Amino acid sequence: MTRPATSCSSSAWLSSTDPVGRVPGPEWWDQAPCLRSPLSRADHLDKAVPLRFTDCSFAYRAGVPVLDCLTLEFPSGCTVLLGPNGAGKSTLLSLGASVLAPASGRVQLGELSSTERRHRSEYRRRVGWLPQHIKPVPSLTVREQAAYAGWLKGLSKSEAWERSAKALDRVRLTELAKRRSHELSGGQMRRLGIAQSLIHDAQVVLLDEPTAGLDPVQRGVFRELVGELSESVSFVVSTHQTEDLADIYGSVIVFDRGQVAFQGSVPDFFAQAPEGIAVERRAESAYRGLVRGEV
Repeated sequence: MTRPATSCSSSAWLSSTDPVGRVPGPEWWDQAPCLRSPLSRADHLDKAVPLRFTDCSFAYRAGVPVLDCLTLEFPSGCTVLLGPNGAGKSTLLSLGASVLAPASGRVQLGELSSTERRHRSEYRRRVGWLPQHIKPVPSLTVREQAAYAGWLKGLSKSEAWERSAKALDRVRLTELAKRRSHELSGGQMRRLGIAQSLIHDAQVVLLDEPTAGLDPVQRGVFRELVGELSESVSFVVSTHQTEDLADIYGSVIVFDRGQVAFQGSVPDFFAQAPEGIAVERRAESAYRGLVRGEV
């Protein structure tokens, strides 16, 4: 299948049936796991629909499973997925985003299955995905890149262009809409990545190490933004940094060596710390008591 190309001009991008221009590089296609497909007009699913993994197994090479018969359900709202490097967090989220397919088991959003062909397009529209490394699309402005993401997920070009303005407003990037996306800072690029997920009505957004490499101010802005958006969208935020455990989260999952070491509320997580630990060290202490270290 031929990959669609884009124009560096928004007017040209909107006016032609088949956009002609620069073709996005491989990094873009890693961020957009499905090529453009017709968008159904199904009624909006409820935000509370859970993302479920049932008896899921996955391995990158034979005999070395990353996940082995894992069963896990992410609750609605904002969930932080804590775990050391190598624990399998990125693999888990890649399965949830349908970038990867389980060797066995099922990944579902409500009744939609990530692996059934008849569900795949709708599933991918409902589950947004922000990988660790977000790359700009060559020559596109911030708004054009957001609109292009919507077009890939099945929106018409005119609807994608219209929705892109609202999506950028939700992530506080309206003032930068006409800037080339390659000129954004790391924190701004992460916010654009969220806009790309919101433009096609994602109900669950999976964020893989979204604050890695950001300075403290950028991290604070990002957490505030996720907190605001979590009123209408469910988020799963993976990290190995306990300082990211802010009050925006309703639940905590600790993931270690492909298995769930803890799942519960934030207060229940803090309760895992030994008595007498200073308040500012409770998260780190609880976390260290639950994991066995980096693989």
